[in-house]
Amino acid sequence: MQQEKKIICVTPIYNDWESFSILIEELEKVCVEFSNYQIKIVAINDGSSDETKCPSTSLPIQIVNLKTNIGHQRAIAVGLQYVYNEEQDYDFVVVLDSDGEDIPSHIPLLVEKAEKEQSKKIIFAERNKRQESIYFKMGYFFYKRIFYFLTGQKISFGNFSVIPNQILSRVVHQSNIWNHYSGGIIQSKIPFDKLLLDRGKRYSGVSKMNFNNLILHGLSSISVYFDYLSLKILRYSLYGILLCSLSVGVVLFKKYVTDSAIPGWASSLILIISSIILQLFSVTLIVLLMQLSSRKNITAPNSKIYKKFIVEK
Repeated sequence: MQQEKKIICVTPIYNDWESFSILIEELEKVCVEFSNYQIKIVAINDGSSDETKCPSTSLPIQIVNLKTNIGHQRAIAVGLQYVYNEEQDYDFVVVLDSDGEDIPSHIPLLVEKAEKEQSKKIIFAERNKRQESIYFKMGYFFYKRIFYFLTGQKISFGNFSVIPNQILSRVVHQSNIWNHYSGGIIQSKIPFDKLLLDRGKRYSGVSKMNFNNLILHGLSSISVYFDYLSLKILRYSLYGILLCSLSVGVVLFKKYVTDSAIPGWASSLILIISSIILQLFSVTLIVLLMQLSSRKNITAPNSKIYKKFIVEK
């Protein structure tokens, strides 16, 4: 007899109730195919302006209404904290989008991978084949390269993931997941692994993740690594100051020590280089002060922030 698996699916929704209805149908199919799966849905209504529509289904559904739209990533953070504090009996938490791009039939594969890791790692769906336009794919390609250059980390997955019960406590106490869920997990050093899976097509409508939103999404993921990024900025600023100082030194050496001819614009060049040094020094000072300020203002992890965002019953 197969062991029963109790799974809670957390999915954010914003004005996409038609796709949500199809998602529920797909999750019902998973329960039919895998009779040992018990799935409950926690849908985070991210301040939708459309009328909330909860379709009839045999699956238990909890719709958590937010007071206002807080964005996709923060809606996920609210959902995870809600499950951690309000739900009791579950083995895994699945984070997935409601639009169909995260394929529900892949959930058993992710759960199986998590069980092979003895439920000690979060398992992300690494994207194998994407359905977006060529422009989006190009933007995503450069996003991954820029992310690696600025943070020193590789990111090849999104939100679709399985979190074992015993790890959820560590996840909800991470403040960085409020800016970017997957980036926050990487930065937190929580153990994770990946499973190569194709990305699905939207059930209906048009994806809200256009090129502009991808830029904002990328900036959110990079902001998680402020400590590492600030050190990189400091390092390159110091390199620039050193290079400019050496350039000024070379000009002055040739002018006062050697007999080499010095062009008439040498003094102007020194002035320009000096202004660059001043600007680089200003950038270094500002980044250093920001870093020290962030180190000084330490707040204790809070797993109940979600209560400030949800509509009271």
